[in-house]
Amino acid sequence: MSNPRLRALLSFALIVSCSRAEPANAPRPPLRWGGDAEGGAPFVEADPADPSKVRGFDVEVAGMIARGLGREPRFVQVQWSSIDASVERGDFDVGLSGVEDRPELRERHAVSIPYFEFREVLAVRPADRERYRRLADLAGKRVATLGSTMAYQLLLNGSTRWDIVPVSYDDDVHPYGDLVAGRVEAVLLDNVIAERSLRRLGGFVIQPEPVALGHYVAVFARTNTAMRDSANAILRARMHDGSLERVFREWRVWDDAEARYFAQASVAPASDTTHVATSSRAVRAYVPALLRAAGITLLLSCLAMTIAIAVGICVAAGRVYGPAFVRALLTVYVEVTRGTPVLLQLFVIYYGLSSVVRLPAFLAAVLGLGLNYAAYESEIYRSALEAIAKPQLEAARTLGLSEGQILRLVRGPQALRLALAPMTNDFVALLKDSSLVSVITVVELTKQTAIYATNIGSWVVPGALCAVVYLAMSLPLSRAARALERRWAMA
Repeated sequence: MSNPRLRALLSFALIVSCSRAEPANAPRPPLRWGGDAEGGAPFVEADPADPSKVRGFDVEVAGMIARGLGREPRFVQVQWSSIDASVERGDFDVGLSGVEDRPELRERHAVSIPYFEFREVLAVRPADRERYRRLADLAGKRVATLGSTMAYQLLLNGSTRWDIVPVSYDDDVHPYGDLVAGRVEAVLLDNVIAERSLRRLGGFVIQPEPVALGHYVAVFARTNTAMRDSANAILRARMHDGSLERVFREWRVWDDAEARYFAQASVAPASDTTHVATSSRAVRAYVPALLRAAGITLLLSCLAMTIAIAVGICVAAGRVYGPAFVRALLTVYVEVTRGTPVLLQLFVIYYGLSSVVRLPAFLAAVLGLGLNYAAYESEIYRSALEAIAKPQLEAARTLGLSEGQILRLVRGPQALRLALAPMTNDFVALLKDSSLVSVITVVELTKQTAIYATNIGSWVVPGALCAVVYLAMSLPLSRAARALERRWAMA
C-alpha cells in the first residue's frame, strides 16, 4: 500500500474503532424488568423492611434470568395491564408479574416457556359451597374478577352460555371483600390470588375443582427473540436443578399439582386450555360490548347531572337567600366537595358507608358523581343569580313582587341564560369523568375500551372507537345548547 494518505486514513480508522471497542471486562448493562408492585405478594410487592426494594417469586425469577445473562436485575414499576405494551415500546427488557400465557399475547410478543401453572378457581361463601360448584351453577348471578384477565374472558363466555354477569375490578382485594359482604355471589381468579386472599380476609371457601388451567410467562418485545431464547434455557435449567421449586415453596405456592406440572413440563410451551378470541374476532365481539358500555355511560351521566342540577339549584338558592348558618353549612359542603378527589368520594360512598347502607355500584356511582358536580353547579348558579343587575331587583320589589316571584319571574330566567353555557361544559366533563366509576365495578365505556385494548394488544382501534362514541354523545349536546343560546338571544 504505497499511498501515504490511504495508510494514514486506515490507521486513523483503526485507532477510532479500537478506542470504541468495549473492554473485555466492561460491566454489562442491567436487565430492566417490569412488574406491578401494587399486585402484591407473592408476585411482586414492596419489601416492608425497605420499601425501595421489591420481593416476591417473580422478583426471584427475574433475578435468575438476569444472573443467567450475566447482568444485574433492575425493577421498573408499571401497571399490570400495560406490561406487554410497555415492553414492546422498550420501557424495559422483560415483563414479569403474573403475566398470563394467552394466544393473543404470543401473536404480538416474544413469550417465554411457562414457568408456573395456576388454576382458575371459584371462591364462594361457605353457605353456598354446595350450591355454586361450577360456572354453570351461577346462571344469572354476579361473579367478580379482575379485568383484562383469562378469568374475565371465561366469564364473558359464561355470560353467553349461562347468562353470568361478570363484575370487573381494578384490584384483587375488593372482589373478595364484596363476596363476603354479599355484593357478588362468587369470585373467579387464580388459585394463588384466591389462597392469599383467604389467608388475609377469610369468610369464604375455594372450590376444589378448577374451572381452567393457565400459566405464567415472561414477555419480551417481539423482536427480542434472542433474549427470550436465552431466558428459556435459563428457566429450563432452574426447573431441572430445583431452584424454581425452592422459590415457589418459600412463597407457599408449591403444591402437588405444581409438582406434577414440573414433572411433565417439556421443551414445547404448555398449551393454553382456554379459548380466547383472536384480534380480528375480538374486534367484532367487542363492538356490542362497547355500545352497551356507552349506554351505561350516557344513562349514568344523565342521572348524575339531574342530581347535580337539582342539588346545585338548592345549594345556590340557600347561599344567596338563606340565613347565615345555612350559608355557612352550604359553603362547607361546596369547599369540601370541590377540594377532595372524586375518586375518594366514590370509595367513601361505596365502601366506606357499606356498614351503614349497602348501595349498588351503579347507584353509588350516580350519587357520587351527582353530589360532586352539584358543588360546581351551585357555584355557576350562584354567580349567575348574583350577576343580575340590582336595579332590576329593586324595581321588582317596588312593584310589590315577593322574593319568590322575583326569583321565578325576573332573576331565575336571566340567570338560566347565563348559566347555560357552563352547564353544558359541566355535562360534557361529567360524561368523561364517568370513566372514574370503574373503580367501584361499573363497567362504562372507557373501562370496556381498556379491556378491549388489552385483549387485542393495541389502543389504536379501541381508542378511535371510544373517541367516536364519546363525540357522538357530546357533540349533539353542545350543538343543542348553542342553538338554545341563539334562540334565547333573539327572544
